[in-house]
Amino acid sequence: MEQIKYITENENDHRWGLIVCSAGRQRVAPHEEYPPQGHNAEYTFDWRKGRTLQEYQLLYISEGEGTLETRSAGRHTVKAGDMFLIFPSEWHTYHPNPETGWREHWIGFKGENIDNRVAAGFFSRKQPLYHIGTNDTIESLYREATDVAVAQRPFFQQLLAGIVNHLLGLMFMTEANRNLLPNSDMPNIIELARQYMQRSITSDITMPDVARHFNISYSTFRHIFKRYTGLAPADYFINLKIHRAKELLRSSNIPIKEIAYELHFESPEYFATLFKRRVGMSPSHFRSK
Repeated sequence: MEQIKYITENENDHRWGLIVCSAGRQRVAPHEEYPPQGHNAEYTFDWRKGRTLQEYQLLYISEGEGTLETRSAGRHTVKAGDMFLIFPSEWHTYHPNPETGWREHWIGFKGENIDNRVAAGFFSRKQPLYHIGTNDTIESLYREATDVAVAQRPFFQQLLAGIVNHLLGLMFMTEANRNLLPNSDMPNIIELARQYMQRSITSDITMPDVARHFNISYSTFRHIFKRYTGLAPADYFINLKIHRAKELLRSSNIPIKEIAYELHFESPEYFATLFKRRVGMSPSHFRSK
């Protein structure tokens, strides 16, 4: 058994949008009773019967393996490097394999911040398991959360909320990228393509040119780029140009017509129309603000 901390909160913490209820880490040896003694009565459970909680819990298994079962997702094998998210009012149970034990890290939390992300579809009861792999940053964040919870310095809840958001972001990003293009170099190529476009905003290049630069068919490049970034390559490139135009409008006296030509828009009129559509005001209005 290692550090475990159950935490109270106040009204000000609730206004922050996310509060942490518990944090801890523990090593469960092979054939050791699970869960070990020492938990708050609210959290103690018989893994054979399962339980429900009124909060989210995010767990990371850094060693060993075991089993997770939830009402919505059924039964899953959990291995070292996996994270899983428990949802409020969701029946669940989990436990280590008696032959291996495991090392678990967890943090419990609730609030409108996480509720909104679930409602937006970022996290689902039907997919609670995330295959992250060994990750020193994640382990370090869990250790920091436990240390902060134990010390409970003024406004510690706000710091803990930041750690939860960091953990959720890392988990979501890692799993999303793994699912996007498993066993592929494409994510690295897309990132290099983004950098190439950033260096080329004053060049007269097309998106098929970018695809050829990386020896990819344009149809494949466009499809993968949009899945990876959420934007078609042309839209991404235009956004880069608009961002550069805004910088020039703010920091220089270069005529608007010359900015349009420098960034290789079809015409000053097209640039002005596109700028207003994307920014909500004309280039001249933007410069005068």
